[in-house]
Amino acid sequence: MSLLLTVTGRDHPGVTAALFDVLAEHGATLSDVEQVVVHDRLLLGVVVSGPGDGGPLRAALEVRAAELDVEVEFTPLPDDEPPFVGDRHHVTVLGAPLAPAALAGIARRVASCGANIERVLRLSSYPIAAYDLLVSGGETCRLRAELAAEAVAQQVDVAVEQATLWRRARRLVVLDVDSTLVQGEVIEMLAAQAGCEAEVARVTAQAMAGELDFEASLRARVALLEGLPVSAVNAVRAQVRLTPGGRTLIRTLKRLGWAVGIVSGGFTCVTDDLVAELGLDHALSNTLEVVDGRLTGRVLGRVVDRARKAEALREFAAAQGLTMAQTVAIGDGANDLDMLEAAGLGIAFNAKPVVREAADAALSVPFLDAVLFLLGVPREEVEAADAADLAVR
Repeated sequence: MSLLLTVTGRDHPGVTAALFDVLAEHGATLSDVEQVVVHDRLLLGVVVSGPGDGGPLRAALEVRAAELDVEVEFTPLPDDEPPFVGDRHHVTVLGAPLAPAALAGIARRVASCGANIERVLRLSSYPIAAYDLLVSGGETCRLRAELAAEAVAQQVDVAVEQATLWRRARRLVVLDVDSTLVQGEVIEMLAAQAGCEAEVARVTAQAMAGELDFEASLRARVALLEGLPVSAVNAVRAQVRLTPGGRTLIRTLKRLGWAVGIVSGGFTCVTDDLVAELGLDHALSNTLEVVDGRLTGRVLGRVVDRARKAEALREFAAAQGLTMAQTVAIGDGANDLDMLEAAGLGIAFNAKPVVREAADAALSVPFLDAVLFLLGVPREEVEAADAADLAVR
């Protein structure tokens, strides 16, 4: 017979050490330990067995617990209780705000899938709330479907990822550029310079919604830019702004030793600057033809469409010596669908409905660094690393 010791009370230094001294004095055999502190309140669970789990041990623990101003509860456990065998998942829940009703709905759906929440870890409290739930049991596809439906009902974001070794491994993260890493669509900014913004915007919307072939639509839009001087292109380059949180996301990924790349249906006139500014490892985008200082209205070489984006993801992974299970892809439009499907984790960022439905995870918050929460990185660790960097400058 094993014994579960549940210790609760105000946390203070020395509590755990003092209780484990008692276990050692009575020859108890340690089987399991879990401890968490929430706002200075301790919850410690210890499973012991052997000759030291009887009456003398209980009496000694009660005396020591009283001295430490904590409470201890004893629960006998059968020795033949089978260990858990099955899948585990990380369920990340994000909201601004994240109401109790939302967590209740998520927990209810988890239970309906035959799964159980083993642990909850806070990843962030501002500017959005984010929690990581370690869930045992349940089937991945069903969990994703059920929790996606609950996310819509509760107006929160939910991501489901299998708890595997790859979550801790070095990874490759590849981002779309327009409306993902940067704000807005560069071709529309070029169109504004050329005076054909409305016409280009209509074609862009149809292409991103999957209603038009991307290559044909891109060539048609670029044709409208014929004659635009390079000075106007340079003006657009200066106007491009990163999505809030984008710099933090990439800086943090690089600190972790991860590889970061971009693939874009946009243009090298913007992505080359991003590579230099952010220290990116890989990049692929389209090249606008320029003759005598003006755009010709043509794209050089093969167009970077949805199939080419997926190919680039595989090529970048191979160059880094990583498996596809170690890849993460982030995008917002139909042109990103193949890449999101090919990645170990595909994330739709403020995406079109067709993309949200196809992705492994979807974010609707305006901050790109929220991706870090889906990867299990807490905000406090990001801020601590930033503060350490500032301290040595």
